[in-house]
Amino acid sequence: MKIKKFTLFILPKELGICHFSKNSPIPEWAEKSKGFYSITRTLDELSIVCLQENIPPDVMAEKNWRAFKVKGPLGFSLTGIVASLSKPLAEAQISILYISTYETDYLLVEEKNLQKTKEVLSEFCDIKTL
Repeated sequence: MKIKKFTLFILPKELGICHFSKNSPIPEWAEKSKGFYSITRTLDELSIVCLQENIPPDVMAEKNWRAFKVKGPLGFSLTGIVASLSKPLAEAQISILYISTYETDYLLVEEKNLQKTKEVLSEFCDIKTL
C-alpha cells in the first residue's frame, strides 16, 4: 500500500474523552462548549470529546489527549486515510482515537505519545501547529 501525503495540524489544547451511560442527557456544559468537541450517542453509551478545561471534576473522563486535524475537506470519495495514518502508529505501539466529520478527520493520541506520534507521522506528513 502506498502511503499518501497529508498535512496535519496539531490542535493547541488538551482534550478529554468523557463517558456517560446510554440514557444520560447531553450535559448543558457540553452543549455550550467552546472550541473542539464531538458528541456521540450509541445504543451502549454517550461519549463526549471536548477541551479538557471544559470538563467538570465529577465527570468520568480520560484526560490528556491531543488532536491532529487532517487538512481537508476530504469528502467521502477518498479512501485509505484512516489506514494510512493508523497503520504506522499501530506499528509504533501508539493507540489512537479517530473522529470523522462530514469534511474533516481528527486523529487523537495521548499527550504522552505526542512527540513519538509527530516523529512517526512526519515521515510522510507535513505537521503544523494551529
